[in-house]
Amino acid sequence: MQINSRKDLKYYINSDLYSMGAKLSLKAIMFDPLIRFVIISRYLEYLTNTKKNRVLLAFVKLYYRRLSIRLGFSLGPNIFGPGLAIVHYGLLIIDPTTRIGKNCRIHMGVHIGGAANFVEAGTEHLYSPRIGDNVYIGPGAKIYGPVKIGNNCVIGANSVVTKSFEGDGLTIAGVPAKVIAEGGLGERVIKGAD
Repeated sequence: MQINSRKDLKYYINSDLYSMGAKLSLKAIMFDPLIRFVIISRYLEYLTNTKKNRVLLAFVKLYYRRLSIRLGFSLGPNIFGPGLAIVHYGLLIIDPTTRIGKNCRIHMGVHIGGAANFVEAGTEHLYSPRIGDNVYIGPGAKIYGPVKIGNNCVIGANSVVTKSFEGDGLTIAGVPAKVIAEGGLGERVIKGAD
């Protein structure tokens, strides 16, 4: 699912803010750079996907890039489904071909990588992670390669995930990561998207 209309844009932003436990207000926009980042990233996705206003897109890309550098983020558009909650600013690097489902709660120090720049163009998606809905990604977690993570999973702090865990409700932790618990219901995320 991508943002392809103003209705989608509004839904994504509202879902993200709900998942972050925030309310949209002028004060929040002025004083919380994470809220500004989420809003501008969703607007960038909307402009990129609809290809309506190239001049506005150029300005939004420039502001997005400046804010990304300030916050320590290296992210591309259309990675996350609705309900994204970026908890802190600080290093956050995600391969632009990664896809993460709705209601993801992600902490600082996370690196999610594939092989986007090292493979034949058009096949990048075969080498990057696919992460399900309602997933909590703890601080410092690393996820590399063409791995798949199921829904309602928890990836523990400082875990290194290099293989798929496609089951739902798993708690994954360790170096290398392994299943340490089962039966989770996605309770570590606030579900802003239905």
